[in-house]
Amino acid sequence: MSWKDKINMDKLPQHVAIIMDGNGRWAKQWGKPRIFGHKHGVKSVRETAEAAAELGIKYLTLYAFSTENWNRPKAEVNALMRLLVRTIHKETKTLHKNNIRLLAIGDLYSLPKITLQELTNAIQDTAHHARMSMVLALSYSSRREITNAAKKIAQLVASKEITADSVDQNLFESFLSTHSIPDPGLLIRTSGEYRISNFLLWQIAYSELYFTPKLWPDFRKEDLYEAIVEFQKRERRFGKTSEQIIK
Repeated sequence: MSWKDKINMDKLPQHVAIIMDGNGRWAKQWGKPRIFGHKHGVKSVRETAEAAAELGIKYLTLYAFSTENWNRPKAEVNALMRLLVRTIHKETKTLHKNNIRLLAIGDLYSLPKITLQELTNAIQDTAHHARMSMVLALSYSSRREITNAAKKIAQLVASKEITADSVDQNLFESFLSTHSIPDPGLLIRTSGEYRISNFLLWQIAYSELYFTPKLWPDFRKEDLYEAIVEFQKRERRFGKTSEQIIK
């Protein structure tokens, strides 16, 4: 029996988020430059997106490039941006084929102009798709996102458009880039690292965390299915007791 056969289709996470880690180490194992790993990671993105859409998962968020990644060697960053342009252009066909809408979060205007344009085109071209939304986190920092939300709210309070007493969790969330997206039920990180790395810190307050030693270029559909099976074994209490959940 495959992992897919073990999935309870009535208990799927509505939103799965993935920290795609291990491209560089995968390339090193092959004696190749890091960009070699990033290129092979594209197949993992395609397979994971198709598998998630086929299952009926509504949102898939992929941590593609963090604000900290700008500090990597310039040659690697430039190669990554070129790869991103080619991949978005090529994989738009896959998005159309699978009825997937593309979205993006992060400091998108820090991306090179050609990268931003290709991304914008793909977002517009797939805006009508409704089977699943795939969200790319690009030049993304959760701390920056939270800080920006706090600044915007502070400005509204200072201008007396709202009062401090009116600031609650729902209001705060409305200023996050994910305000129209449900929080992830499941967060997956590949490569055997046990860190969140500044990714969706507010949104994963009650997410189930799943860590796999698989390097991202080796991650396939069965690995996603296995993660979901593990997710479904867990008791999600959200601060309540087991007895309350049973009731």
